[in-house]
Amino acid sequence: MIIPTLNEEGYIGRCIHNVLALDPDVEIIVADGGSRDNTLKIAYDLGVIVVNSWSGRGIQLNSGAERASGDVLLFLHVDTELPKDTFKQLEEFFQNRDAQIGTFKIVYKPQHWLLDLVSFFMRFDTILTKFGDQCIVVRCIFFDFIGGFPDWPLFEDVGIFQTARKRTRIHSLPCKVVTSSRRFIEKGVLLQLLKIAWYLVLYLTGTSPEELARRYNS
Repeated sequence: MIIPTLNEEGYIGRCIHNVLALDPDVEIIVADGGSRDNTLKIAYDLGVIVVNSWSGRGIQLNSGAERASGDVLLFLHVDTELPKDTFKQLEEFFQNRDAQIGTFKIVYKPQHWLLDLVSFFMRFDTILTKFGDQCIVVRCIFFDFIGGFPDWPLFEDVGIFQTARKRTRIHSLPCKVVTSSRRFIEKGVLLQLLKIAWYLVLYLTGTSPEELARRYNS
């Protein structure tokens, strides 16, 4: 279980507790990109593994994966909550030898009708509907085979899916994760959706993820 963080003191404790409630023996790795708040202290106090890296989600996720010892990697955003039957679903999923990589379905909370519509379409596998919010689960051996995440500060999830699709199918597990709609509510749901769509268009037409991240963060 790899959790990328950057100044997430308000979420990291609850996230770790939620995972441990599902399975107290799961290996949890916090891949931090230079937090200056209490994120690291909370993680250390809860006894999980902490990996420090350069900031950037792709870099952080790869750093966490390098430290992992399991056969299956699950990349979890700090504001996303896994379903109660997560590990049962994963066990059944990876019994299929052809299953290499997949995501969960998703529901956003607080709810909004536009986000409900987005959630419906995110069960389908297209470049416009598969993102890290859905939690990426992947066999470690396949993750290494495709070279992990691109070391990008933005759209690292889109990048790994593009690479994986050349080799296998991206599966959708039947259960749902619950993820925070905080950034949509704060910035306006329609405005944020249009912004993401526009950045995807720019990415697909050749704008670098580094340039997109610079624009996004500004």
